Amino acid sequence: MSDHSAVKQALRALHIETPSWAFGNSGTRFKVFEQPGVPRDPFEKIDDAATVHRFTGVAPSVAIHIPWDTVPDYGALARHAEDAGVRIGAVNPNVFQDDDYRLGSVCNPDPAVRRKAVDAILDCVDIMDVTGSRDLSLWLADGLNYPGQDSLADRQARLEEALETVYARLGEDQRMLLEYKFFEPSFYATDVPDWGTSYAHCVELGPKARVLVDTGHHAPGTNIEFLVSLLLRKGRLGGFHFNSRFYADDDLMVGAADPYQLFRIMAEIVLGGGLDASAGVAFMLDQCHNIEPKIPALIRSVLNVQEATAKALLIDVDALRAAQAEGDVLGANEVFVDAYSTDVRPLLAEMRTEMGLDPDPVAAYRRSGHGEKLTAERIGGGGAGWGA
Repeated sequence: MSDHSAVKQALRALHIETPSWAFGNSGTRFKVFEQPGVPRDPFEKIDDAATVHRFTGVAPSVAIHIPWDTVPDYGALARHAEDAGVRIGAVNPNVFQDDDYRLGSVCNPDPAVRRKAVDAILDCVDIMDVTGSRDLSLWLADGLNYPGQDSLADRQARLEEALETVYARLGEDQRMLLEYKFFEPSFYATDVPDWGTSYAHCVELGPKARVLVDTGHHAPGTNIEFLVSLLLRKGRLGGFHFNSRFYADDDLMVGAADPYQLFRIMAEIVLGGGLDASAGVAFMLDQCHNIEPKIPALIRSVLNVQEATAKALLIDVDALRAAQAEGDVLGANEVFVDAYSTDVRPLLAEMRTEMGLDPDPVAAYRRSGHGEKLTAERIGGGGAGWGA
């Protein structure tokens, strides 16, 4: 795709979901540094997500995390989001921070604990019904620290039973996105350690189950774009949790560590038709901003995804296919590198101007004084963060 009007049209249709938990106080296992002006409740998290959308124009939904975003009336939360100009996106069950889950949640050897975990997930499907959410985003911290601690086979059987129960509860237009992580907090074995395990379970469950790719959940050197291409081809790529990492699951800003990798991922999305609405791929951020201000970091993250996608859309597909057919190794690679080396910022600035937005959303936010306004208004009561 080389026509710039078509590129801009595709970029305007690329919606990037923000995570509610990224707006609150968050950090590492060592320290959570509190920041002034962060949201004090789920409604203010929604307000901040709406601010990101107002400055970028392409972040119309916000994912919520339960019980972190528990409210008495989820219909009221959904209406609040609508009034603010956004909507509730994926619902994420938290079944990893309760003491009962020390040995796992749905894979726990104790049937009572497994029932508790499944019920918590089913409660989230109820929330989806009320809020109009399409996606149940499921990540499980289940696993083992020591050989022999539990039966690996039995844990997979328990996992299958739990997933089948939840899958049967999904509505006609609802989906289960099954995330994976190859280690942490369990270091000997993780019950959903990789995309293959997630894919196998999703195939057994049915068409409403898809794989969720978190870009930080892989071993060093993993070719993420390959597995993205395969899952997209098989119709099982449900979406992304975009972030960046240097060593493990750092949840740094997307594109921070390896922007060329992000480009390569988005290139496979573009070339494989993953931007089409019919593909059903959800593009979501999953980041924790420990030392950087929350709203500007999320605006910048949205822009990073846009820039990588814009470059991918500028790949000369005809030249690429011709070089590939001729076995021109360097020529084909050159097509990729040329697209990646293109400065797409003027194109994106032009597109934003056409959308009635400031061409530089980060600078516009700084000039707006909105951050200072929040600091002055949100005085009293600790800002909501992890576990709140």
